[in-house]
Amino acid sequence: MMDSPKDTRLSIYPAHYYLSALPQVVHVTSRSSRSEPLSVAGAYATCRAITREHSKSFFLASRLLPPAKRLAMEALYAFCRTSDDTVDISDNAGPALAHWVAQINLAVPPADQPVLLAWNDTCERYQLPCELANELLAGVAMDLSIQRYETFAELWVYCYRVASVVGLLSMRIIGHQPGAEAYAIRLGIALQLTNILRDIGEDARRGRIYLPQEDLRRFGLSAADILNGVHDDRFRALMTYEIERAEHLYRASWPGVVLLHQDGQMAVATAALLYRGILQKIVDNDFDVFTRRAHLSTAEKLLLLPQIYRRLQRLREGTTALV
Repeated sequence: MMDSPKDTRLSIYPAHYYLSALPQVVHVTSRSSRSEPLSVAGAYATCRAITREHSKSFFLASRLLPPAKRLAMEALYAFCRTSDDTVDISDNAGPALAHWVAQINLAVPPADQPVLLAWNDTCERYQLPCELANELLAGVAMDLSIQRYETFAELWVYCYRVASVVGLLSMRIIGHQPGAEAYAIRLGIALQLTNILRDIGEDARRGRIYLPQEDLRRFGLSAADILNGVHDDRFRALMTYEIERAEHLYRASWPGVVLLHQDGQMAVATAALLYRGILQKIVDNDFDVFTRRAHLSTAEKLLLLPQIYRRLQRLREGTTALV
């Protein structure tokens, strides 16, 4: 099972290619018509509301962080979510993303953009490198021009940009020991692959297929089968294969949790294992990702917390296997 891509012959371009290809923005300003400028505290409150609304699992996990790191992680989530939404829900995705990137690159964040105000404050406090943010934005921009991935190696690059980069930013907020980066990258790929498997039906309705085309052929399926919601034994076999790939990455990333600062370990362990639970929900739903959305209820998440804590304790004691 592939841990990271070995094939360097990718038809995927460097981050700057996707950002430089965005439409030119004629004018963007940091000034605002608001009578009262937003406060930093108010900006962070907006980020918390966005996190609470759009990711119950991330919001629950962030509750386990100390207050300052919790605020920063909510700003990171809101930044990622808002960036993604410029492509997913905008009627004019290219210009919308271009305008958003232009606002991000202003020396002073726009006075009427609470997400960017909080994000800029977080970047300064934790010295987050703009190169990582650009990689994430390039991943978002890839959705403008790429609707199919031929190989898992190509998909890996996309997952790295939109998810592993989030892990690399998160570990700088939480604090970490040397060597944590490789584990954060694996966890990001696992999380994004879980997203992809859960959202196959939703993405198909947009005309997108993230599953590698080589994997479809391996199980006798075509792109048309996915777009038409074919749910047969071939599709079940494909999903079993992809779920095991994600499980492998969760297991490979698990030892890295203890390389994070101790006050952030439970939050990351919770986020990882709650998301991992979606894979079992997909299985429980007979791999129907076309008409059913796999998720854990709030009660199920809360019931898992003691188990997650015990697993983390065993990891701290040296038991690295994730079962």
